[in-house]
Amino acid sequence: MSVAPRWAQAMQRLSRHLSEDFLGGPRPWPLAWVIDFQKGGTCLFVGLLMWWYGNTSAPAWTYLAMHGSYGLVWLLKDVAFPDPRWRTRVTIGGGIMAFLMVLGPYWLFGWLLVSGVSQPSYPLPEPAWLALCVSLCILGCVIMIAADAQKFYTLRLRPGLITDGMHRLVRHPNYLGEMLVYGSFAMVVCHWIPVLVLAWVWLGVFAVNMVMKEASLSRHAEWPQYRDRTWWLIPWVF
Repeated sequence: MSVAPRWAQAMQRLSRHLSEDFLGGPRPWPLAWVIDFQKGGTCLFVGLLMWWYGNTSAPAWTYLAMHGSYGLVWLLKDVAFPDPRWRTRVTIGGGIMAFLMVLGPYWLFGWLLVSGVSQPSYPLPEPAWLALCVSLCILGCVIMIAADAQKFYTLRLRPGLITDGMHRLVRHPNYLGEMLVYGSFAMVVCHWIPVLVLAWVWLGVFAVNMVMKEASLSRHAEWPQYRDRTWWLIPWVF
């Protein structure tokens, strides 16, 4: 079994301390409640923004449909096949920090667009660009849901390394799906702030989690062969 790089171990320890143990004290709720609050509340949040700013443009409605629907999809996933990682009970400070560090900044996307701070200039005609964004969002949702469902139900019946289905070519299809989804949101907003948010989440959270996951999976005897014939995120690219 290989050992994860020290930088990844340190980043994960820091992230877990801030999102689970920050300030200590009682642990009144599981981390899933914090995540579900943000994901499920996005539709209402963006809708209220549209009402407040009087913005009923095509990009605003498209963004509401995309990000709002994704939040509802996440809630459905959490009910049907919950991820045990999010069942960890966290302190009040930890829940607040989890929201502020990762979840809350996603709401900046909708605010930038609907408030008019972002005045997007798309590289394609607006209908074509929005259609591309919707397509990437749907594709990302399908990849994420399929990968998480496969993992949940496969491990209930056969613990071990998953090397088929959504994991046949890509070792982290769930992260690929999430990146397509949030990348499509940033494409609708077309502003530099979402780029910074995604860079932080993808490099500071997703990349760390993937490195740590691979170190853990290396305990399986078939890991070297599986690693050598697959890609991290995008088949035949990376």
